[in-house]
Amino acid sequence: MKIVFHGQNAGGFREGFDALIGPGHEIVHVSDTLAAPGEAAHFASADVLIGTRLDASLPSPAAARLYHAPAAGTDMIDRTRLPAQTALCNCHGHEHAIAEYVFAALLERHVPLARADADLRRGEWTYWAGRPGALRTELGSQTIGLLGFGHIAQAIAHRARAFGMRVHAANRSPLAADAVDRAFGLPELHAFLASVDIAVVTLPLTPETTGIVDAAAIAAMRPGSVLVNVARGPVVDEQALYDALKGRHLGHAVIDTWYQYPTATQPQCQPSRLPFAELDNLRMAPHMSGWTDGTVRRRQQTMADNIARLAAGQDLVNRLV
Repeated sequence: MKIVFHGQNAGGFREGFDALIGPGHEIVHVSDTLAAPGEAAHFASADVLIGTRLDASLPSPAAARLYHAPAAGTDMIDRTRLPAQTALCNCHGHEHAIAEYVFAALLERHVPLARADADLRRGEWTYWAGRPGALRTELGSQTIGLLGFGHIAQAIAHRARAFGMRVHAANRSPLAADAVDRAFGLPELHAFLASVDIAVVTLPLTPETTGIVDAAAIAAMRPGSVLVNVARGPVVDEQALYDALKGRHLGHAVIDTWYQYPTATQPQCQPSRLPFAELDNLRMAPHMSGWTDGTVRRRQQTMADNIARLAAGQDLVNRLV
């Protein structure tokens, strides 16, 4: 089969892929813009396309039997542009990396190692046990809330319980009785947010979830609480998030997913039209939470397995269409 990796993001999964699928396949990597000679033809003639974007600016993938996203999110793939015979699949495998990212960001607020190290190098014993004002807080005393309860949230919940945290979740479908300490439906969003010290957004971006964490939802959160977004930027209303941080209703936020991203013509840009970079109660990251060598390996294996299943006429895993 002809397998085409489309774009920079998909290209990150290209190295080592040959060894996973074996001989007899043609593998091509084309650019995001398909501007180089022959790239558009490769895109249109692929049996398998691996990519994250399909829209009206691209040719029809007329020959494709499988469009495989190398990620969980498929919000940039216009499903109406998929030919009738084309299956759409996605990948997970990022939940362990994202859970580690979330706890690294949360722990640094309770275990100030960086400042303790910097101060001690200057001879200052800021956090010396017994010193007045040196007491710090513990993450394990907090209640963490998970908005959505898919792969990512479940990995976070498992680790939160190991820290002794209380775990609440809000989800569209009912949860098992022992999955969390307290469960809410999405219509109970405000009550859910009011019940936690830390809210972690893990919902996929859909028309129903766009802006679901709006000004009213954030206002329902406890003053001084923490908001973490590892889902998609627009799930959280951009202006409402900025205003709540600047006004200090939110004590802190950890934001990995944003409202503006680099493009081929603008490789550097601010992640928002608003001056988030000026805020001191925010930890910013460039959509990096799930990008680890382990994530890449796990997703490569999922895609390779699905290509083998396609060739054998078997059912595909993680099939969306």
